[in-house]
Amino acid sequence: MKYLVTGGAGFIGSHLVDKLIELGHDVVVIDNLSTGNLKNLNPKANFFKEDVCDFEKISPIFNGVDYVFHLAAIPRVPLSIEDPVNTSKVNVLGTVNVFKAAVDSKVKRVVFASSSSIYGAQEKLPLVENMSPNPLSPYGLQKLIGEQYAKMFVSLFKIQIVCLRYFNVYGPRIDFNSDYSLVLGKFLKLKSQNKPFTIYGDGEQTRGFCFVEDVVDANIKASESSKIKGGEVINIGQENSYSINYLAGLLGGEVQYFEARIGDPRHTQADTTLAQNLLSWKPNVDFKDGVNITKKWFEENYGK
Repeated sequence: MKYLVTGGAGFIGSHLVDKLIELGHDVVVIDNLSTGNLKNLNPKANFFKEDVCDFEKISPIFNGVDYVFHLAAIPRVPLSIEDPVNTSKVNVLGTVNVFKAAVDSKVKRVVFASSSSIYGAQEKLPLVENMSPNPLSPYGLQKLIGEQYAKMFVSLFKIQIVCLRYFNVYGPRIDFNSDYSLVLGKFLKLKSQNKPFTIYGDGEQTRGFCFVEDVVDANIKASESSKIKGGEVINIGQENSYSINYLAGLLGGEVQYFEARIGDPRHTQADTTLAQNLLSWKPNVDFKDGVNITKKWFEENYGK
């Protein structure tokens, strides 16, 4: 089989590419390297340095592809608030371009990386796919628009697109160099610099963290499942949530607290019933184990 992964040099995408190649598939990668890194890219992948916003450039790359994983995005809530224009261009227009190129090339199925940010503030936990969306940031809204486009393309063009709502993915290769880095990546870098962990709010906000290998497994199962017909939205996260203070305690170090950021939900926790039913998927990596694996990777590659 021939697979195409947008964002295949990024954190999650590169792990997915590695697994697909390990399984013996031909893999094509589209990545403009704005957040991806060539160090992450499997040398056996066929790499195209292109931007998903450029339809004319990316469209021919889809020829002969059986399945597409669309992970290319600017996945940062704070950045989407600072720059809603350019993040919308990538996260909305880029997604439409990928869907249209997949239609034109008669791709069998597209797996779209969506986000739990779509839920925003909800009164009840765990978060279930049939809850009314309430995004608190442009990023959450951009992903919701992507899901709506997916359902529309399924209806109009009879292509299969399944949307996976990721919950706070972490693991080796996590971004740690950006001001917008995910919390574990940021903590690891601060610890290596002997600086205190910076926490926005009281630290009691919780997240349904999900290890990157489990997310890769969910993507592959979403591409293969015979129960997928197109238009489904499926949570991919942990059914247990952990606070940011708990994460800081696992790593060990001084903590500094700052004013809470706008756009961040207070709590997230995934109901994974639908993933179990449609994909036969559930997360396997315990949070403590996953944090230790990520910490070991960071120390081996970037020092303690």
